Amino acid sequence: MSVGKGTGAQQDSGADADARDDAVFKALANATRRRILDLLRAEPMTTGAVAEAFPDLDRTTVLQHIRVLERAELLTGRRVGKTRVLALAPLPIKRIHDRWIGDYARAAVDMLAMLDDEGTAPHAD
Repeated sequence: MSVGKGTGAQQDSGADADARDDAVFKALANATRRRILDLLRAEPMTTGAVAEAFPDLDRTTVLQHIRVLERAELLTGRRVGKTRVLALAPLPIKRIHDRWIGDYARAAVDMLAMLDDEGTAPHAD
């Protein structure tokens, strides 16, 4: 028997969404992984080209970072002949933005507007 609102399936989907979000936050918590995403934002690249962009890291380390990004569904990879081409998959970041950042930003803007209406908002000089 489940406790709380919703059916077991709804609770599972909520838990699944939390697990997906956790994977995205974990992936984004590392500067190297964020730099990999920045590279791929411009255009898809081979794994070799991504590894070459990080001369201070060995290839195995870069591939481990790529795997974390793939598990978080932030990257997609496809084979083209003998090479593997990576591309940015922005939907998980949009999901985070929609769920967390957008709501908090709207709340902050609303609060500033309310303070401004009351004449107590901080103003730049």
